[in-house]
Amino acid sequence: MAQNLDNLNEKQREAVLHTDGPLLILAGAGAGKTKTIAERIRHLVRQGVAPSSILAITFTNKAAKEMRERVSKMLSEDKDLNRPVSMHERPFVSTFHALGVHILREQSTKLGIPRQFAIFDRDDSKKAIKEALVQCGLDPKTHEPDRILSIISKEKGRDTIYEEYAGHAEGGYFSNVVGEVWHEYEKILKRDRALDFDDLLLKTARLLRNDLSVRSYYQKTWEYIHIDEYQDTNRVQYEISKLLVGEKRNICVVGDIDQNIYSWRGADIKNILAFEKDYSEAKVVLLEENYRSTKTILNTANIVIEKNKIRRKKNLFTSNAEGEKIGLFQGYDEVSEAEFIASKAQEHIKEGVPPTEIAVLYRANFQSRVLEEAFMQHQIPYQLLGTRFFERKEIKDLVSYLRAALNPECLSDMKRIINVPDRGIGKATIAKIFSGEEESLAPGVRSKINSFRKLLEEIAKKAHAAKPSETLAFIIVGSGLEEEWKHGKEEDAERLLNAYELVAFAGRYDHLSPEEGIEAFLADAALQSDQDELSEEKTGVRLMTVHASKGLEFNVVFIAGLEDGLFPHQKITKEGISPEEAEEERRLFYVAITRARKKVYLSYAQVRTIFGRKGVNIPSEFVFDVPEEYVEEEEFAEEGIPRKPLLEIDF
Repeated sequence: MAQNLDNLNEKQREAVLHTDGPLLILAGAGAGKTKTIAERIRHLVRQGVAPSSILAITFTNKAAKEMRERVSKMLSEDKDLNRPVSMHERPFVSTFHALGVHILREQSTKLGIPRQFAIFDRDDSKKAIKEALVQCGLDPKTHEPDRILSIISKEKGRDTIYEEYAGHAEGGYFSNVVGEVWHEYEKILKRDRALDFDDLLLKTARLLRNDLSVRSYYQKTWEYIHIDEYQDTNRVQYEISKLLVGEKRNICVVGDIDQNIYSWRGADIKNILAFEKDYSEAKVVLLEENYRSTKTILNTANIVIEKNKIRRKKNLFTSNAEGEKIGLFQGYDEVSEAEFIASKAQEHIKEGVPPTEIAVLYRANFQSRVLEEAFMQHQIPYQLLGTRFFERKEIKDLVSYLRAALNPECLSDMKRIINVPDRGIGKATIAKIFSGEEESLAPGVRSKINSFRKLLEEIAKKAHAAKPSETLAFIIVGSGLEEEWKHGKEEDAERLLNAYELVAFAGRYDHLSPEEGIEAFLADAALQSDQDELSEEKTGVRLMTVHASKGLEFNVVFIAGLEDGLFPHQKITKEGISPEEAEEERRLFYVAITRARKKVYLSYAQVRTIFGRKGVNIPSEFVFDVPEEYVEEEEFAEEGIPRKPLLEIDF
């Protein structure tokens, strides 16, 4: 056991050795929290705890995959364990949403839902909201489906169901519209035998709360619970966490108050602040030694975050080198800023830094356009996070074929692919099919519909007997899409390559039984996040929002657009930004800085065009928070554009 703990520092060992009762690990950025959790799980197994009785929840598929692989490797290679740990005995490592899918499928009969329920992603839900608006006699063009969906999503994250919202709505016009549309939206979900992202958590929490036998079953199944990124839990995730904890109260949560950046999607910082109140006997361990960044980067981060009041005081330190100073660049406009970033990235690449170890972070998605242009002009490979593989039309079509085959009552999937590729089944025909008037159709049209249904039956048979990758390959060929793409336009060739990539993705589940494999494939396909698009096989500088960078690390990090009103972001409202929102913006900047191992660049533009309007900017307050002794100004002058030194600019 001593050898096992030799590679941990004193505080990490303290966290690993505290096995019984509640434990709060406050882990600073780069402090080795993943390593600590993995070692704690191994230590529990060494102490005789059954691996299958350990649950670990993370926030992204990427983090769950890394944790799962790390723990599996540790347990399979550990010679001090009494016996080898088989695949079926491994700890259950997943995201909250994947955990919800697992529980809801196991308990589907109790809930009156099919085991093969469809999972609506954001795009599916948005289409359903538009349909609900039409059903309510409202115009989707004037009633903002995105806004209505966001309100419904936030309410579900607060553990609220439609009936409760309708009973407590403020009574204003828009609240009534939301209530009316929500009601129709739930009917559509029920009709399609589907759940949306938020239902995966909401229904899980309600099931655990209301059914003692189910709650007891999972409390006995998982006696040791670990939850990462606890500061980012919303109300319903917090409830699930508490409901899964059994009498022994063996819950270990890991988090960093200074990295709470998701309040806009319901994350509640109070959950981690109240942990010691919820579990009065809890042990608290503070991980402050950073293994990622240089002293300069850490000192800067500490000074920046120290201004926040809603936090638990900690001070990151490291034995790493002092490191380079923080680079500061002021550009004339966003084009000048982008040119500087692309040129500097090119310099680092020539010096031997892999492009994948360079990241450009920004506060708002619109900032990526000018950055992309600069990287293309300099012929620098880059990967933009935001365009998700599973949101591409051809991929959604193929997944819909599989979902419709397994769940023919999902009208949304049936409508999507009944005429893909073109089968000569028009909109009027589709309307008659789904309104129960199929008998009135001409024999030739009915024959086409029967052929389509027969194809779905064949796909369903294949899915129950073959490997997932074989089923997806069968869909590509059997649907006629492969033939269409092979003889189509240039973009069709790309669609075919994406389809083949989907088959390769499905191959990850071929080791499971056909039913388990398809279930896992569909769940993961629906729950993909931005970070899951990052591929080590694809070279290129990473371009992403600061929010998307959470949990990642790079050798070189550029933080662009540090202007007052952009970062920190200023809401265009009479009230402006609240003190709580201001602190979250500062936490966001802290997260951005601490993504870097060796070098950080800060940049801003004197003039920036946003949504067609050009405005003169002053630097962000965050720029002035960085002590002068840690900063060096970056010189870069575009031809024809005069530059003044930073201190001579009249703001």
